[in-house]
Amino acid sequence: MSTATFTSKRLPYNITTVNFITAVVMVVFHIGAVAALFHFTWTNFLVALVLHWMAVGFGISLGYHRLHTHRGYKTSKAFEYFLAVCGTLTLEGGPIFWVATHRVHHQHSDHEGDPHTPRDGGFWAHIGWILFGDSNHNNTAMMSKYAPDLGADPFYRWLNTWHFVPVIVVGLTLLAVGGWPMVYWGIFLRIVFGLHATWLVNSATHMWGSRRFTTKDDSRNSWWVALLTFGEGWHNNHHAHPVSARHGLAWYELDMSWITLKMFNALGIVRDLKVAKIPEALPAEEAA
Repeated sequence: MSTATFTSKRLPYNITTVNFITAVVMVVFHIGAVAALFHFTWTNFLVALVLHWMAVGFGISLGYHRLHTHRGYKTSKAFEYFLAVCGTLTLEGGPIFWVATHRVHHQHSDHEGDPHTPRDGGFWAHIGWILFGDSNHNNTAMMSKYAPDLGADPFYRWLNTWHFVPVIVVGLTLLAVGGWPMVYWGIFLRIVFGLHATWLVNSATHMWGSRRFTTKDDSRNSWWVALLTFGEGWHNNHHAHPVSARHGLAWYELDMSWITLKMFNALGIVRDLKVAKIPEALPAEEAA
């Protein structure tokens, strides 16, 4: 059992604190994303769109966030595992790392101990904590202390350690089917877009937007981040009601993940959806 502790302190931006492997991977993927723009076809675009929906919509929003972290609904173990595999396609780490980091974020949101608060700077909240913070993507033993429910499952321990394998398998498949242009779109551009979209939840939705609920953090509701992330941008709603599987609480707050869950519930794929109990008249939002 690991005795190491997950630290969330901002580190200075210098050569001694940079995570070189992560930094090199980010540079390569951003170069690949730019290369994709010179190889546009509708087929490549649709491949990237479908994979983005599976990775961010299913993997992060339905899986890592609303199910694995907050247990906002129930489903079969097979579908739970499927969502976790989809989550690895974002290159945001395995399920134990992601869930542990997010639970620590909620415990210390915008206070000392928060891994990615904009109070340490917008750049830090968006990508700095990945490039210069503690690199614990593969430290399954240590991160399991913060997500013991997942750490007790052999499948999640394996997937967390080998979280890059599904991305490699998908990449090789795209290479065989459509060559490098399809890889540029389905892997490089799709992953870069998905990373920045979900990182905006850490940065932008704690900096700009409206606040419906008075919470102990700086969380905001952002319609444009919600559009990019299948509903994750209704962040003030979420911090006020973290277990709720529904984030867009007003009729005009588009929450594609909630719509998907309602459909899956009707089909019997998911069950026991937890929804925030709020007055019929929602509190008025305050502009930030």
